[in-house]
Amino acid sequence: MALEGGAELVAGVDEAGRGPLAGPVFAAAVILDPARPIAGLDDSKRLAAERRAQLFDEIRCASLAWAIARAEVEEIDRLNILQATLLAMQRAVAALPVPPRQVLVDGRQCPPLPCPAQAVVGGDRLVPAISAASILAKHARDQAMLLLDRQYPGYAFAKHKGYGTAEHLAALRALGPSPAHRRSFRPVRELLTESTP
Repeated sequence: MALEGGAELVAGVDEAGRGPLAGPVFAAAVILDPARPIAGLDDSKRLAAERRAQLFDEIRCASLAWAIARAEVEEIDRLNILQATLLAMQRAVAALPVPPRQVLVDGRQCPPLPCPAQAVVGGDRLVPAISAASILAKHARDQAMLLLDRQYPGYAFAKHKGYGTAEHLAALRALGPSPAHRRSFRPVRELLTESTP
């Protein structure tokens, strides 16, 4: 399937949340509409939260197709973070309402997909569709961490989004891990080991 003018349906895919000690890992897939360009697409990490929120709405309105998926903490601990990330990416591509002809994935590795896929190092800065996916995944994950902050107060998830900041590590030591924490990640695992008699 191709668009008018011969442009093929290419989905950009990126993830958010591989590094944090808590919360799911998110992935998004986006097929941009060449007839409706979106200004300001960039690596989500280079954008302010307010700008990401604006682009989140614009991407969903102007794209030909988009999808957001996640892998849960239990899956991260069972599979490892790389495999859980690839699983979230698979889920995002599978959830696209329009099947892509090709997929471009940020990074060095592609998940198994039913169509041709290519890994693009630095793709979240170089490929607009990957930039768009980066923004969707990052904003969606940040919103999920705000919910976890209300569910598990005391860890400041709303502030650091689960990353291993000094404040987060201090809260972990004081409160112990919450159900949202990734037990396979070293700081959490070591804390659990210390607390085991």
